[in-house]
Amino acid sequence: MKSIYKYSLVALAVVGLSACNQAEEAVAAPVELKTDAQKEAYSVGASIGTYMAGHIKEQEELGLAVDRNLVVTGFSEGLNSELKLTQEEMQTVLQTLDEKLNEKRQTQAAALAEKSLASSSAYLETNKAKDGVVTTESGLQYEVLTEGTGEKPVAADTVKVHYVGTLTDGTEFDSSVARGEPATFPLNRVIPGWTEGVQLMSVGSKFKFVIPSELAYGDRDTATIPANSTLVFEVELLDIQKADAPAAEASAAHAH
Repeated sequence: MKSIYKYSLVALAVVGLSACNQAEEAVAAPVELKTDAQKEAYSVGASIGTYMAGHIKEQEELGLAVDRNLVVTGFSEGLNSELKLTQEEMQTVLQTLDEKLNEKRQTQAAALAEKSLASSSAYLETNKAKDGVVTTESGLQYEVLTEGTGEKPVAADTVKVHYVGTLTDGTEFDSSVARGEPATFPLNRVIPGWTEGVQLMSVGSKFKFVIPSELAYGDRDTATIPANSTLVFEVELLDIQKADAPAAEASAAHAH
């Protein structure tokens, strides 16, 4: 995550906080947004305030308090060139704060990763004992929901599938079904659990896969998938485009 306390952003942040504070105090002077200039000024302040609200919330959630009154005071004194700290002193303070935030983020991420690893291990142990669940040598777990009769793909093939992906707690992070359009991709360009699992399917099949983190995204933390997460997918194999199909078709055409 990029630093949120670069000096230029702090200056902008206080604009939003100051505007918010003034709006609360100036009850007798309602905001008018009639002219373009008024709307422009309001939009600048509102967008900055909204942007910084999330970052201030994050800082507070990480255990570092924010004195909003001092933020507003700093902005006001900056406007009037009455700073109590030099530019160099402020940069040092903000750099130190940024380091604290990064350290807090790393500690929090490590704790979440450890928790995810423990819960994933427990889920895998419970799931493998269920009727109909098969565990492969790699640790991939699968269950046949519908058995198809079509051809099976190999890793070099391109497959067309419908799928729903969730975390072990049921949180959905991706779904071609929700998008209303099947996904098509080379089978050797996806996570190992997918590459292995879909090769077990015939066209027309629907499988449920439980994919350990080492066959998914490992200890990487993505925007929607925490580190060390076991992933659950329901996958329906709709079609296969054989890797050697274009060459075979060209050869057949040349023969004729």
